[in-house]
Amino acid sequence: CLFKNAIGMDKVINCFSKQPDAVARLICFPWAGGGSIHYARWGRLLNSSVEVYSVRLPGREGRAKEPFFQHMQQILDEVINVLLPELREKPFALFGHSFGAMTSYAFAEHVKKVHSLEPVHVFLSGASAPYSETRLQAPRRTHLSDEEFLQWMTSIGGTPPEILANPEVLKLFLPALKADLSVVENYRCNRPTSPFLSCPVSCFDGKEDMPHDLQAWKAMTSGDFTVQMLSGSHFYLKDPANEKLILDHISKHLETAEMDYL
Repeated sequence: CLFKNAIGMDKVINCFSKQPDAVARLICFPWAGGGSIHYARWGRLLNSSVEVYSVRLPGREGRAKEPFFQHMQQILDEVINVLLPELREKPFALFGHSFGAMTSYAFAEHVKKVHSLEPVHVFLSGASAPYSETRLQAPRRTHLSDEEFLQWMTSIGGTPPEILANPEVLKLFLPALKADLSVVENYRCNRPTSPFLSCPVSCFDGKEDMPHDLQAWKAMTSGDFTVQMLSGSHFYLKDPANEKLILDHISKHLETAEMDYL
């Protein structure tokens, strides 16, 4: 059973830097169409008190032959299935940008309600809360033709520029992107009637991105809630200066996680 779990773990979680003595783990969920490499790098940029687990979804990287997930619950089931022992072992935090912010929220809600486990911090970026009016009124896009879909993605700055410039890469990227956006479009949850978390929630966004309802995330926690706006559009977090600000913020909060957790 342990062996089977280890295989599942390596398939689903990318961890560049194993840190057995870390005080906390940061679990990162990819943006729509994204792989695990971007966040796995963070394991080398953060100090050894934080171990980074970057989630790798089916249909990309070493899982390219696996069919995409169609529902949020499939993502939750798979990730929780491999991570549950780790979640119980030491403090964990969540980071997600855009689609990853939605997944982080769904994950936090599920592990709290089903397993009575709570993150020590949730970091959310580039997205409106899933139950906000802004999100609920967003038009569906996944039915668009590839060309229309790309025009829309380009107009919101929602595709990494290095991918737009390369037609071959684009062809590989589009199916994963559409699959993930379909998950978001089909994901529905009610605004929490009362906060289900007590940990801090930190939100980040690009000043030039389309406006998101970040304040709506506040409904999930009774803990500290902060919003930080950084220069840039949707992929503002790829800018090295912004990345450093985000990682410094994460470090500052997680290095003391053990004290908060006990």
